[in-house]
Amino acid sequence: MRIYMIRHGRQCSKLCNVNVELDAVGRRQAGLAGERLRNAAIEQVYASDLLRARETAEIANRCWSAPVKVRPGIREISFGEMEGCSDEEIALRFADFRREFQKMERDLPYPGGECAGDVVKRALPVFQEILESGLSSVAVVTHGGVIRCMTAWFLGMDLAKWRTLGKDLENCSITELAYRPETGQVTVERFNDYAHLEPYPELLRKNW
Repeated sequence: MRIYMIRHGRQCSKLCNVNVELDAVGRRQAGLAGERLRNAAIEQVYASDLLRARETAEIANRCWSAPVKVRPGIREISFGEMEGCSDEEIALRFADFRREFQKMERDLPYPGGECAGDVVKRALPVFQEILESGLSSVAVVTHGGVIRCMTAWFLGMDLAKWRTLGKDLENCSITELAYRPETGQVTVERFNDYAHLEPYPELLRKNW
């Protein structure tokens, strides 16, 4: 089985984890992700219930025509009191937390929000459902925090260090997992693959 974790496209707001739809760039990114996996024989799509993920799934799925299941368990990590704040406001209000967080000495939750372990706990049942489905090719349209937390978990990493994985995960990048039922093993085959976006510099984070 192949599981393709796709980060949502760029959204309309730069504020922290607000539930808004994609902008024009995000819609283009979603279409290109769909094209990239056109020949992957996607049989089922799982999507976070947040707008940006659902819209990304809808656009990408025009290339696959697969049934879609929406699962709140794969929504973005909760940033708690930071949600709705700008980067500048977060830097000002949460400086002490950020200093402690960057030490990565323990799996620290965001103020009033979640830690990586919380994300794994709620996302794992969704992945278990996928692994037990008997399907061969599944797309999971989700968020950067979920992709990094679950990748860290599948790699057996210390969850306190989840943010070391792809700090600037590209929108609509692809992270591929392979599951072998005969061994029960899940391996990470590729991480943050955005080759489908590289011909279009205006779609890459470094150019915004």
